Amino acid sequence: MTILYSFRRCPYAMRARMALLIKGTPLELREVLLRDKPPSMLALSPKGTVPVLQTAAGDVIEESLEIMCWAIPAESLWFSLADLEQQLEQARSFDDTFKPHLDAYKYYRPDADRSREAYRELAAGLLDEFEANLHNHDYLLGFQPQFLDLAVMPFVRQFAAVDRRWFDTQHRQYLRRWLDRWLADPLFTGMMTKYPQWQEGSSGEVWPSR
Repeated sequence: MTILYSFRRCPYAMRARMALLIKGTPLELREVLLRDKPPSMLALSPKGTVPVLQTAAGDVIEESLEIMCWAIPAESLWFSLADLEQQLEQARSFDDTFKPHLDAYKYYRPDADRSREAYRELAAGLLDEFEANLHNHDYLLGFQPQFLDLAVMPFVRQFAAVDRRWFDTQHRQYLRRWLDRWLADPLFTGMMTKYPQWQEGSSGEVWPSR
């Protein structure tokens, strides 16, 4: 059986789990704590971050976007408005530009080069293109959800959650509605079930449960 090492609140793991929920094939979910990383996970992926997927054939995939591509076929409706290569490029660009500002804002350090508000504005400015797209349709690329929506939503969620009151009062109201729609979507709620920490040598959870 395929094995997934995951951490419930990690946005990288979230997007991987949503894609795996779309795939629907049962796997063994091993919920880990990042401060207590199991040796078996580190043996597969020494970088020590989640998600880490070991397929039934023994292949190891240790990047969340690659796990998403493994789970969602390129010919599926999730790539109907832009092909896999295009959406993957957009998702990677978003990761590279948005995540550093998000981290600097969320985990603000007093000795940082900028104020916390400055990092917040840098991150928020990168969401303006999404806001403009969402003026015209319900999802980032059109009238149906795409791979890109799944890839970026957990990070927008994390950004909004730092100060949700502030986020809700900004001019990006189409983005707010898009996020709230996703937070109520069965793909999101279905992959956010809480599980106890997996213990080395024990069986993980069969997921998704039937």
